[in-house]
Amino acid sequence: MNLEQLVSQARQGDDEAFYQLICQQQQQLYSVAYAFLRNELDALEAIQEATCRSYLRLSRLKQPAHFRTWLTRILIHVCLDELKRKKRFAPDFPDADGLTDPNRKQWEHTADKIDIEEALAKLTPVYRSIIILKYFEDLTIREIALRLGHPEGTIKTWLHKALVSLRKELGKGW
Repeated sequence: MNLEQLVSQARQGDDEAFYQLICQQQQQLYSVAYAFLRNELDALEAIQEATCRSYLRLSRLKQPAHFRTWLTRILIHVCLDELKRKKRFAPDFPDADGLTDPNRKQWEHTADKIDIEEALAKLTPVYRSIIILKYFEDLTIREIALRLGHPEGTIKTWLHKALVSLRKELGKGW
C-alpha cells in the first residue's frame, strides 16, 4: 500500500494504517529528534509526543502526499518546545547539550563531534533545523523547503548563513 492510501485509511480511523505510517518513518524521526535533543530518552519522548499530536490532528492534514513533511514539522516543533522548556527550567544547568555523564562522553563522542554539537547548539533553531535536515538527513534544498514550508531561495540563504556561523564558531581548521 502506498503512502497516500495509508494516510487515507488512517484518517478513516484505521489505527493499523497509522501505525504503519509511523513505522515507515521511525528511523528518520529518531535521527531528527536526536540531532536536536542529543539525548536518546528525550528524542524518544519527542517522537512519542509528535506521534500523539499527529494522530490527534490527522484530519487537519491537507495533502496526504505530504504526510512525511507534516510529521517532520510536528516533530521539529516538539523538539524546539522541549529545548525551550529545558532552558526555562534549568538555566544554570552546567552542560546544556544533555551530555551529563562523563563516561558516556568518552565512549560516545569524539572531540570533533563534541565541537560540532556545541557549535550546532549555538545556532538559531531555524539554522540548526536546516543543517540537520541537509547534512544529517541528506535532504535536498527542495525537500527542506517543502518540509519547512519556505521558498528554496530562503532555505539556500539560511543554509549559507548557518554554514558561515558554524565556520566562525569552529574556527579556521574546519
